[in-house]
Amino acid sequence: MKFDEALNRLEEIVSDLEKVDVSVEDALVAYEEGIKLVKFCSKKLSEIEKKIELITKSSSGKLKATSITEKDLLKGES
Repeated sequence: MKFDEALNRLEEIVSDLEKVDVSVEDALVAYEEGIKLVKFCSKKLSEIEKKIELITKSSSGKLKATSITEKDLLKGES
């Protein structure tokens, strides 16, 4: 499963759980799936954080690699 697919499914689950007419049994199954998806997405973000590097120029004009953290990635979504 890809990250965006997991995130979309997680959004569907949240939407389903917000409905008033969801049975307790269905809500529990959806909640369990949601927890698995949150763990999956968190793991993927950690992997991405380790892989992504931003190439920047220092003041001397030399290129240098700078790590981007998950926090940096999430700032761009605000």
